[in-house]
Amino acid sequence: MTKHHSTRTGLGVCLGTLLGLLALPLAAQEQSDTVWVSDSLTTYVRSGPTDGYRIVGTLTAGEPVERLETSGDYTRVRGPGGDAVWVLSREIQEVPSAQVRLPELEQRVAELEAELDGIDEAWEQRTAALRETLEVREARVAELESRNHQLDSEAEHSRQTARELEARLNTQEEDLLMRYFMYGGGVAGAGLLVGLIVPHLPRRRRKRDRWF
Repeated sequence: MTKHHSTRTGLGVCLGTLLGLLALPLAAQEQSDTVWVSDSLTTYVRSGPTDGYRIVGTLTAGEPVERLETSGDYTRVRGPGGDAVWVLSREIQEVPSAQVRLPELEQRVAELEAELDGIDEAWEQRTAALRETLEVREARVAELESRNHQLDSEAEHSRQTARELEARLNTQEEDLLMRYFMYGGGVAGAGLLVGLIVPHLPRRRRKRDRWF
């Protein structure tokens, strides 16, 4: 009786285990996409979705794998060798690993550096052109300032000459007026003198006509 009960119990445990294994795929979330093993470690993989299953290998950090399904804390993935294994879900990531992205990032950095060099060269050329234009304009401004200074000097000299000529003209006008006054005064004085002298001059007697 005891032996028969023990056999029945063992058979029940085996049957329960078998049913549990068959139920796991049904409970798992089926999916198929690419994920990447975490960059920070080398991940151990197991034959089933719990810590009780044995470790069957490792996945290299940053390695791309195909995600097949998820059950609890574990995700079933297919590695580069084609084997489907279970790995802790926290040890895979949705974005490409740094190992995969590094060449792309290096290429992008090289492109940006080349673009920056081109921008620097273009900016240097533009700056040189602007500097040359500025130097030409500064030279032109200096030339115009010098010419303006020269014209100011010439204008001041012309104004000084005009003032001197105006002063000479005023002096000549005064001299001419003085001469006119002197001439008129002389004529008037001479007339007055003549008027005073003539009445006192002896008059000639008129000869009387005689008849013979």
